[in-house]
Amino acid sequence: MSNEINHTSEKDFTKNWVSSSRFLFYLQVFCILSFVLGGCYRMYHQRYPGKPDIEIQGSSKYTPEYK
Repeated sequence: MSNEINHTSEKDFTKNWVSSSRFLFYLQVFCILSFVLGGCYRMYHQRYPGKPDIEIQGSSKYTPEYK
């Protein structure tokens, strides 16, 4: 009877320190990686579209153009 109790306690997540710490480490790595990749994806899709094509008044240019 005690052998059966000992055998089941080895498989228990809360009793086996090695397997639980390995699981928590990989879970932490997965969460951090998913947050980083998700942030990069969001920044890529909300990136600056580029220089807008606007018309500048001739009198306010570096070399002004007057009529």
